[in-house]
Amino acid sequence: MTALNALLISSLAGMSTLLGGIVIFFNIKKVKIDKFITFCLSFSIAIMIGISITDLIPTSFFTILLNFNRILGFIIIIISFLIGAILVFLINKLIKNENSLYKLGILNMLALILHNFPEGIATFIGSIQDVNLGLKLSLAIMFHNIPEGISIAVPIYYATKSKKKALYNTFLSGLAEPLGAILAYIFLKDYVTNVMISIILILVSGIMITLSIHEMLPRALSYKENKYIYIGLLIGTILIIFNHLL
Repeated sequence: MTALNALLISSLAGMSTLLGGIVIFFNIKKVKIDKFITFCLSFSIAIMIGISITDLIPTSFFTILLNFNRILGFIIIIISFLIGAILVFLINKLIKNENSLYKLGILNMLALILHNFPEGIATFIGSIQDVNLGLKLSLAIMFHNIPEGISIAVPIYYATKSKKKALYNTFLSGLAEPLGAILAYIFLKDYVTNVMISIILILVSGIMITLSIHEMLPRALSYKENKYIYIGLLIGTILIIFNHLL
């Protein structure tokens, strides 16, 4: 497969994040905004934790252990995860805006940029090697990029009331995927290893799980709309299961 077609497949996967941002154009009545935000946050928590514990961690875990002795492998996994967790706290301190919803949106964007970057590399290289593999990877990535777009766009929109800012930050997250593909083609095609990608993905899982539990869940609980927390978590979990069945 040509590099141009592989780049196109990776770009489509990444830009599907913008589809999640479309929810900000829904006409949500003011009295229902808290319910909507609660649902979106809870839905995003289920997606981010679900992707981490059913996809990123298991795949990366075994790849690392197969390439290192058991003790060193576990040390690499734990350190990579902890670095991701620590990054959430450091980035949170660097964001000066006091609006916690805005912080959530930006933190989600940064986490998902890091997540999408190695995905772009994997999709591109997979497409170069086998078009069917590339298309399957792209479809799976598109499926979970849409709710990831929601997790960025909704907090930023309701914090700033700016559709432009919400979509811009969602676009930046999606852009990481084709950017990863381009860099893979220019610099990394002959050097990217499964171990390198696995370490990055363990780090990303540390970011996503910490972000979900430490930042997003308390925010969702603050609206006191527990029914919508359960609904969001349930639908997000069902979506993750359906994604794996595909």
